[in-house]
Amino acid sequence: QALVDDTEDVSLDFGNEEELAFRKAKIRHPLATFFHLFFRVSAIVTYVCCDWFGKSFVGCFVTVLLLLSLDFWSVKNVTGRLLVGLRWWNQIDEDGKSHWIFEARKVSRNNTAATEAEARIFWLGLIICPMIWIVFFFGTLFSLKLKWLALVVAGISLQVANLYGYILCKMGGNSDISKVTASFLSQTVFQTACPGDFQKPGLEGLEIHQH
Repeated sequence: QALVDDTEDVSLDFGNEEELAFRKAKIRHPLATFFHLFFRVSAIVTYVCCDWFGKSFVGCFVTVLLLLSLDFWSVKNVTGRLLVGLRWWNQIDEDGKSHWIFEARKVSRNNTAATEAEARIFWLGLIICPMIWIVFFFGTLFSLKLKWLALVVAGISLQVANLYGYILCKMGGNSDISKVTASFLSQTVFQTACPGDFQKPGLEGLEIHQH
């Protein structure tokens, strides 16, 4: 009887174990993960190859710009929603004022959620690629290859716009970009150092923030 009384106080939370195992799963959206990196990496590779070996400036310009546009659309409308459960857009009201709209999915155990690996791939791709385009910008200036400047500026603009939108979305629509960036970077470093504490949006319903 004493043994029974002792074990009655033990709580076995199988739900949390299942959730932890689910969060540590590798890739649950392989196609979305692939295309999250494919267009932006292809744009970078194409730009480098055109700059070194390409003969047709117009062809290279159009190809890279098309890849950048496809990347902007897919990340903004598809991969962000699937990989991290976030979505943002900007709309103009009848008075001509600009409004940022942010959506974040709520937690649910009944639907398929993103995993830690997918979230890391999403944010790393979102952060690293704009930095590469910034390096290209300074390289273009220092090498005086000004004909590529417009293309590099377009690459920076499109990818930084997505990065800015998703940082605001993750931070709940805070418009103070300096505080948002500092908070986001510190959170990202902490999550990388302590992957067990990583949290991501769930899947049921949408929390909508308008700024």
